[in-house]
Amino acid sequence: MRIRRVGRIGIFTAVTAACLLSCSAGTDHTSAGAGTRDTSRSPSAPAPADATVQENTAVNPAPAAAPGPELVRDAFAGLQATLNNTCTPGSGDCAYYLGRVHEELTGLDTAMKADPKGPGHFPEPIAWIADLRTTLDGDTSTQNLETHRTQLISVRDRINTWMQDHPDDYH
Repeated sequence: MRIRRVGRIGIFTAVTAACLLSCSAGTDHTSAGAGTRDTSRSPSAPAPADATVQENTAVNPAPAAAPGPELVRDAFAGLQATLNNTCTPGSGDCAYYLGRVHEELTGLDTAMKADPKGPGHFPEPIAWIADLRTTLDGDTSTQNLETHRTQLISVRDRINTWMQDHPDDYH
């Protein structure tokens, strides 16, 4: 869970920083970033084309690249974090636990399909998750996850064993 939390905090920090930078680069031409504006001309005089381009790039920096899909190793680490956890059926702690296992499996499925090696490199895990998805039939409620708890945990454990036999995919 810590690895996942650290990753989320890092993403949150990066997004926040990008937002702050875009807000601080607003249309206030008295800031240091607007130094290319020609202040000797009257407000109604058109700006030279090259000054407009320079001004626009200073005011509107290129957007930061969107983060790509999670790496297989990171998604697998999140799934492994659930290995030593358990819950008592019917108790309140199962809602979080089973939901988390399902979320980690879904994230791993997405990461495997987006991996540069291609989804064909992970045929068994992707097939096991697809079978689980079919069984759940889109219902990820606590009651349905508890009903299919054995299969959910079994898929997690099979994927863990499969990945242990493929260490180059998560190191």
